[in-house]
Parts: sequence; C-alpha cells; structure tokens
Amino acid sequence: MKRKIYTGFQYLLPHRLLSKIVNKLMRVENKTIKNFIINKISRSYQVNMQEAVSSDINDYKHFNAFFTRELKKGSRPIDTNKKSIISPVDGAISQCGKIKHGRIFQAKGFDFSVSELLACDEKTAEYYQNGQFATIYLSPKDYHRMHAPLDCQVSKTVHIPGRLFSVAKWTAESIPRLFARNERLVCYLETEYGQIAYILVGAIMVSSMQTVFNGLVTPPYASQVTEVPLIGNTKLAKGDEVGRFNMGSTVILLMPEGFAELNSDLLENTVVKLGEKIATIMQ
Repeated sequence: MKRKIYTGFQYLLPHRLLSKIVNKLMRVENKTIKNFIINKISRSYQVNMQEAVSSDINDYKHFNAFFTRELKKGSRPIDTNKKSIISPVDGAISQCGKIKHGRIFQAKGFDFSVSELLACDEKTAEYYQNGQFATIYLSPKDYHRMHAPLDCQVSKTVHIPGRLFSVAKWTAESIPRLFARNERLVCYLETEYGQIAYILVGAIMVSSMQTVFNGLVTPPYASQVTEVPLIGNTKLAKGDEVGRFNMGSTVILLMPEGFAELNSDLLENTVVKLGEKIATIMQ
C-alpha cells in the first residue's frame, strides 16, 4: 500500500519545479549551509571522502562541487585489456542482459522499447536488435562523473524531453517505461568495433547533466527532441571523462548483437566501480 501511495505521489509532483529549486539550493555558497548539507549527506550515505582529491569539505564551493568531486589519481584503476569494456561509473546494476524483440527489461514485468528510449527511427532501433544492455544506478554516495567504457569517438548527442521520476529501485519496479519516460541525453559512440549508445537518464532533483563536449545540457529542459551540437573534444580513450550528473541518476549502455558479452557474474544489484571490466568485446 505504501508503495502505491508513493508511486501515485510521483505522478503528482511538479518535477521540473522541484529540480529547479534543488538546483539552486545545491549551489548555495554560504559556508554554514553548504557544510551542513555536505556533512548530512556524507554521514547518511557513508561517503568515502578519502578517495577524493580533497577530503576537506571546506574546499568545496557549494554542495554540487562536493557531489561532483574529483577522485584521486589511481583510485579507480582502468582495465587496460583491449577487448574489455569497463563500467563507465560507480553504481549498482539495475538490470542487464539481452535486448529481446527490440525491448529492454526494466523490472518486475516492465520493459520498454529501444526506439522509445532513444527516440529514434526504425533503422537505428533495429541496429540494437538482439544486442545487450546494462543499466547502472548511481546512488547519492557514489562518484558522479561518467567516463568512456572503451576507446571511442562521440558522433552525435540527442537531448530527449520527458518526466523526472525518481529512478530508485522501488520506482523502477512501480512505474512502467520509467527510463523511456524521463528526460535523457543519448550519446552515440563510434568504436573500431561498431557503435554503442550511452544514455544519461535524468531524475527528480537530479536533472542537471553536462558533458565535456557539450557543456551544460540540462537545465534548460527539452521541449522537443533536439540534436545537441558537439563543441569540445569528442575523441575519448577508455576511462576518459564523458560528463557528470549534478546529483545522481542512471546510465544505460546499449550494444548491438555480436559486439560484446557481458560478464556472467553481472547480476541485478551487483556493485560496480569505474574502470572494472563488465563485458568482453567478441570481435
């Protein structure tokens, strides 16, 4: 009953208004306020500050600077095997597996189509038919920068409008087509083995996304599907920074059939760290 109430409440919330308010609060520079928030979050979620370049909260201009903190060099070793695909983020596997009949499994009987997720034409969706996917959830305690899963060239980014539902486990199990409904940014990565799709999914109070090649993408929020001009370096080596969530959310990787095989031990709720191998290129 509680879950039904919470789910119904999600539909009623003014998602974008709340996200705009939180976006401003997370950039308050008053030392007392921002330090209080940082301390509260750090203790509640047991954030490991020893991994950060600075473990002193006074060094962070505001909460968002803390949330998108840089890690010490070497704290996330990158698997250098040429045939390995690495986890692009710290997080936990929400779901992963095969794309069946053009659909991606979400949770408990819910799924959504590739064409819905990418807001793409039939040809693009068909490319990922019978391929594999990995959905990775970033919690508030996680490192919130995103990196390249393998050597690649960003060929296109598409900003897709949508809602800003929570992407926590209970909402993924309660709201149909969740990841295909939320606002998101699709990055198409060209590799020597073919193309993969790298999707950044926004969420309530978590809707600010930026990339190293586009800068800040949201806010403003999209009103229609829009290709975002690439203005920075788009050639990335495995492990290079792609962007960051200004608050946490979800990343989805889509790979075409025959491109790679996910690790057999990669299961729902498996914790992954940036740089760890999650799949092996099959070509």
